Amino acid sequence: MEYLKAFLVGGLICVICQILIDKTALTPARILTGCVVTGVLLGAVGLYPLLADWAGAGASVPLTGFGNLLAEGTRNAVDRDGLLGVLTGPLTAAAGGITAAVLFGTLAALVFPSREK
Repeated sequence: MEYLKAFLVGGLICVICQILIDKTALTPARILTGCVVTGVLLGAVGLYPLLADWAGAGASVPLTGFGNLLAEGTRNAVDRDGLLGVLTGPLTAAAGGITAAVLFGTLAALVFPSREK
C-alpha cells in the first residue's frame, strides 16, 4: 500500500506539471521554480509534512519535496540560531542533495565530455 500511495502522489504532481507544460505558455524553468515555491509555501504552513508522511517518497522526491526541505531547514535553523538561520538553514538542510548533484554532474562531465555538433 505504501508503494501505491507514493505512486499516486508522485504521479499526480507529475501530471499537474505536464498539464502546465502542455496547456500554458509557461516555460519549463518557471514551472519547476513554481514547484519548489509551492513546496516551500505548503511546508511553511505545515501541510506538506503531512502529505510527505502519508505518501513517503511520492511527495519527498519531486521538486515540491525539495521546497519543503528548504522550508523545514529554515524553520529549524531560525529556532536554533535566530535570524542567521534564515541564511544557513536551507543550505544546511539540502547540503547532501546539493553535494550529490555537483559530484555526479562533475563525474558525468568527465566521463561524457561535450563536443560540437
